Amino acid sequence: MLRLVLVAPFVVALLHLHQYEPAARYIALGIFAVMAASDFADGVLARRLNQHTRLGAILDPLADKVMIVCATVLLALPDSSVDGAILPKWLVVAVIAKDLWATIGFIVVFLVTNRICDRPTRTGKASTIVQLTMVTVVLLSPELNRLTQHVPVAGHEIGWWAMMASGVVVAVLCTLSVMSYTRLGLRFMSLEAKPLEDD
Repeated sequence: MLRLVLVAPFVVALLHLHQYEPAARYIALGIFAVMAASDFADGVLARRLNQHTRLGAILDPLADKVMIVCATVLLALPDSSVDGAILPKWLVVAVIAKDLWATIGFIVVFLVTNRICDRPTRTGKASTIVQLTMVTVVLLSPELNRLTQHVPVAGHEIGWWAMMASGVVVAVLCTLSVMSYTRLGLRFMSLEAKPLEDD
């Protein structure tokens, strides 16, 4: 719930990146760091204390999706670009399509089995981690560019290349995640919520 509440100030900071640079960018980065850290802490505590609830199974992935989608969409807008680093539109489509597919699959599985399939896959976890890394790279691109200002590569600064590299990895993992979620959902429905192993 903390992550969901922090989405609003995070979005406001991103919308004012150019107007209040660098303060707005640092605020957005700080809020994003808190959101990412709380996501990690939430997972660790849930496993160690063995506390899993149906509400948590819904809110946790929802908070992740809202956080990532808002960051990806806003950082793809020219008005929210960071030192020339603008996320490409195809990457926004890949991220939204993956999360939309996962959400629809979640609903379909629940309607068919009346059970919640909240078992994350390795590719899904990896996709989330790389997406968090990508947003962090974009927000830190001015610092990356300053550190490497004398080594431009093929006409672009290091921040741009770091963004594109992480973006390509995100797109690949989004595709693999869709395949993994689909396979897991079909198995879950066919076995009627019997224990499944991680993909």
